[in-house]
Amino acid sequence: MPSSLSSPTSPDSFDRRLGNSRHHPVLSSLIARRVDVLLLLVALVWGSSYLVAKVLTDTVGVTVILSFRFLITTAVLVVIALIRTRRKAGPREIATGAALGLTQAAVLLLETHGIAGTSATNAGLIISLVVVFTPIAESVAFRVQLPRMVLGAGVIAVVGVCLLVSEEGLVTPTPGDTLMLAAAVVRAIHVTAVSGLTRGRDQSPLTLTLVQSAVCAVVYTAADHTGVLDAISIFDPAQWLGVLYLGLACSVFAFLVQTWAIQQTSASRASLLMGTEPVWAVLIGVTIGQDTLGLLGLLGAGFIITGTYLGLRAETRHRDLQEPALLHARHDTPA
Repeated sequence: MPSSLSSPTSPDSFDRRLGNSRHHPVLSSLIARRVDVLLLLVALVWGSSYLVAKVLTDTVGVTVILSFRFLITTAVLVVIALIRTRRKAGPREIATGAALGLTQAAVLLLETHGIAGTSATNAGLIISLVVVFTPIAESVAFRVQLPRMVLGAGVIAVVGVCLLVSEEGLVTPTPGDTLMLAAAVVRAIHVTAVSGLTRGRDQSPLTLTLVQSAVCAVVYTAADHTGVLDAISIFDPAQWLGVLYLGLACSVFAFLVQTWAIQQTSASRASLLMGTEPVWAVLIGVTIGQDTLGLLGLLGAGFIITGTYLGLRAETRHRDLQEPALLHARHDTPA
């Protein structure tokens, strides 16, 4: 995907750097796999965000956290846009970003309220269902036939959620679990909307993300401006560090790396690497957050990760088979 953020690394310059590092086996391996390593780091950062948000929601309101996160994100993206952007955004581009900003605001409101009502581990696993829900939403929106494996993967993942939220047998999910499931559905709709509104159009990913971030910042700050002002005076250094982490690492850094990395590798490989997010969420939730998973919870986590992986692989394989046919059809179509 083209981006104004970074130009793809030239093969010659990469070969020179790799050749100069051959006498350092570890360094050579890291350079050769730098894209994979950075994408795994994005997944790790996103997986850790659930625990950070969980800790913050124990002290201040959800909208306050989101307000700070997107005020920070917007400020940094404005600076990057002033430095890197070479053209002005058009009215259509701004309108698209604003519309997507509203859906993104709804997603994060559901997600952060959900995190406040469940464990970081559950949150990270349940939101991963978006990988299965998105192909279904695309199939409905664009009237594209869905591979059977995607549906099967969805069933496996949903069974995993049922097991995950069970304590000593199948019980009613907590409100937080339900909100996280709703967030996964709305996020799938948001991702589908992004595809529908931007596909085939010359729009800057940086501009779209900046406008979305600004809309989120305005919505969340307006929703609880009193709470935001109060939090400024009562936040301790640890809380400021938490919101800075969410804004800089989980939003700005992850977006920049994701955009750059997709230019260096295939979208399929990038999706698979970033799809490890729920694994990191579980590891961080259990080790650092001291969440606990019983036998049913572990089984459910395994089902969710398996279903997510199978769904992603099936959708990727289906897309790879469809794209050459679509390109051939476009080539043969008279102008």
